Amino acid sequence: MKLFVGLGNPGAKYAANRHNIGFMALDRIAADHGFGSWQKKFQGEICQGMLGGAKVSLLKPMTFMNLSGQAVGEAMRFYQLEPADLMVFHDELDLAPGKLRLKQGGGHAGHNGLRSLHAHVGPEYARVRLGIGHPGHKDRVAPYVLSDFAKSDQDWLDDLLRGISDGAAALASGDGARFSNAVALRTGPVRKSSPPAPKPTKEPAPAPASPPQEEDTRSPLQKLMDKFR
Repeated sequence: MKLFVGLGNPGAKYAANRHNIGFMALDRIAADHGFGSWQKKFQGEICQGMLGGAKVSLLKPMTFMNLSGQAVGEAMRFYQLEPADLMVFHDELDLAPGKLRLKQGGGHAGHNGLRSLHAHVGPEYARVRLGIGHPGHKDRVAPYVLSDFAKSDQDWLDDLLRGISDGAAALASGDGARFSNAVALRTGPVRKSSPPAPKPTKEPAPAPASPPQEEDTRSPLQKLMDKFR
């Protein structure tokens, strides 16, 4: 079984925050792929379903971001899972809005949700980094991630979430490249097809050259005599 974890904060107050894009990704997967209803368990909300041929549990920790690792660690111990079975969806300041990157292991880069996960399950889990952009100065990060997406963000956000859902089965099977391609098909710029090149027109064949005319050297009298022959 695979465990997909989305990071965010519980409650209606935070539901549309940039920090909650991990929750949004799981909600879209659950809705599009016919997962069961969300149940309260492991200090969070969890639902289960199938992605391709893989059984997958979706977990949204309800401990607030800074304590996310408590819920994840509890779920992993219950299902006897290893870090290789875990995929975490989280907001990423260092990626432009709408961009997505997969990452295996590594540091937490100051992200409090990842910091908590490191403390409870170690660093060797996979992540889906969801770009939300950076406000420009570190002092503005906290209010930025805890504010709602702007109306101007809605189009790219919807495309990103649709792409994640499209590629979810590939992600569950371990095919990161196919997952990324599915997302790119939704989020990439539309390429306009070039008009077909005009067919070369055939130039008319040159008329056959007339045979050269021999110079008539007859005298007027000879021409007259030849006419009556």
